[in-house]
Amino acid sequence: MKIVLAYSGGLDTSVLLSWIKEKYSAEMVAFCANIGQEEELDGLEEKALRTGASKLYVDDLSEEFARDFIFPMVQAGAIYEGQYYLGTSIARPLIAKRMVEIARAERADAVAHGATGKGNDQVRFELTAASLAPDLKVIAPWRDESFRATFPGRKEMIDYCVDKKIPVEASSKKPYSMDRNLLHISYEAGIMEDPWMDAFSPENKAMFKLSVSPEDAPDKPEYVELDFEKGLCVAVNGQKMTPLKVMQTLNKLGGKHGVGRVDMVENRYVGMKSRGVYETPGGAILMFAHRQMESLTMDREVMHLRDSLIPKYAELVYNGYWYAPERLALQALVTESQRNVSGTVRVKLYKGNIMVAGRKSALSLYNPNIATMEADPTQAYNQDDATGFIHLNALRLKVASHVHGPLMK
Repeated sequence: MKIVLAYSGGLDTSVLLSWIKEKYSAEMVAFCANIGQEEELDGLEEKALRTGASKLYVDDLSEEFARDFIFPMVQAGAIYEGQYYLGTSIARPLIAKRMVEIARAERADAVAHGATGKGNDQVRFELTAASLAPDLKVIAPWRDESFRATFPGRKEMIDYCVDKKIPVEASSKKPYSMDRNLLHISYEAGIMEDPWMDAFSPENKAMFKLSVSPEDAPDKPEYVELDFEKGLCVAVNGQKMTPLKVMQTLNKLGGKHGVGRVDMVENRYVGMKSRGVYETPGGAILMFAHRQMESLTMDREVMHLRDSLIPKYAELVYNGYWYAPERLALQALVTESQRNVSGTVRVKLYKGNIMVAGRKSALSLYNPNIATMEADPTQAYNQDDATGFIHLNALRLKVASHVHGPLMK
């Protein structure tokens, strides 16, 4: 049996690699995706081989992540439950897709992951596998009772590594878990499980990696210009950039000014509520600027239709349905809605805030001559017409009031 394992080289995946290999008498192929987490990957191959892998794939997927996953999601304006920029959620289908590709190339029988049985990631990995390779078996040790019995805690994992001579650092567990990629860093579990705990208090400054606290941000605001073509950011401050470079640039700018921090209690797909703290400096700027560009260039009804679908689109990403037919159908509508979303947005970054400082577009639907409160030189709008417009829209309200009486009593 040959199994492809999502592998980071940390304690958990090192134990998983050895345990799965032993339990299934399998050849293990390890896979590590570089999606902008900026972890040190030197020596990872040697560690994987010493732990029992027959080979290790380390693939840089950062550009694909930005171009084919983050940017289409930004076009959709997708934010889960009004706060979460979906940084972890959107990364999982890419990682799982590459795992499936490696499994096919290696003629593997299964893929394996180390996602907990209480979280969302297990669903995201496995729904992607089901969509792209329904014949592949998926191994999830944390849902195996014998695995949980063997490793009830971190101490047992460390002891196992010592016994098996697996090269890992036997460090004490952090007071929270952290997941980083090009779009964000998430913090959860441990001390985060108390929703009354103030994650942004001064004593927790050291936790954050992408951004300074707003109190420590520069006292002078910074202006940033973003150029869009069909809803995609193609340049920052006049400099043409790839999607990856856009994200890297905006992360630095946003982090410098303490923008993009979120602390929320969210609803996991598996049914429980979960508290998460997020840093998304570049994503927050990009989402904000994109919306400003849309406000100038999108037709009202197209915008409202797309907006009505944002909760559904965000839910599909969060729940792991990136490759589901309904998400692909929604994406087609989103792509069409972005046809004219082109131009430049200027934003001001200051002390954790993102403020609009200007918008312009050759495709702008805003006409100051029509919108002005002064005399309209175009005579495109006759204020007298509003009388009939109001009468027609008031008709059903008047009829209901006559029949049922006034609603306010």
